[in-house]
Amino acid sequence: MGKIKEYSNGETTVVWEPEKCIHSAICAKGLPKVFRPRLRPWIKMDEAETKTIINQVKQCPSGALSFYMNDEKDKTSETMETKVEVLENGPLLIYGTLNVVAKDGSSETKNKTTAFCRCGKSDNKPYCDGAHVKTEFKG
Repeated sequence: MGKIKEYSNGETTVVWEPEKCIHSAICAKGLPKVFRPRLRPWIKMDEAETKTIINQVKQCPSGALSFYMNDEKDKTSETMETKVEVLENGPLLIYGTLNVVAKDGSSETKNKTTAFCRCGKSDNKPYCDGAHVKTEFKG
């Protein structure tokens, strides 16, 4: 498991997993005062209300951003109905709880949103790493 960073405003904590990020910039475009990729720390939790931040985090297509409420003892995310979405010229997004089994037999549980590579160029297969942008994938 790679590096994980957490940012809190006391009420909620946003969790960022950089290895999952496909740099869609949906977070920064949707809430630029909170998600500021060129600054450090890049997430400034005191620039919006908790509900607004949570709604933006839920739009993350790769699942790199997630959250938990600080007063909840169980910080696991809720499961949701599975939904599949094909992004034009981009990854295959699967929403819901998945058990992904690798070719070596190891498995990992994915919650919320998982982005799977469709272009074949990802260095993090089966997951998308944003390579479709550089290769100008069409599909």
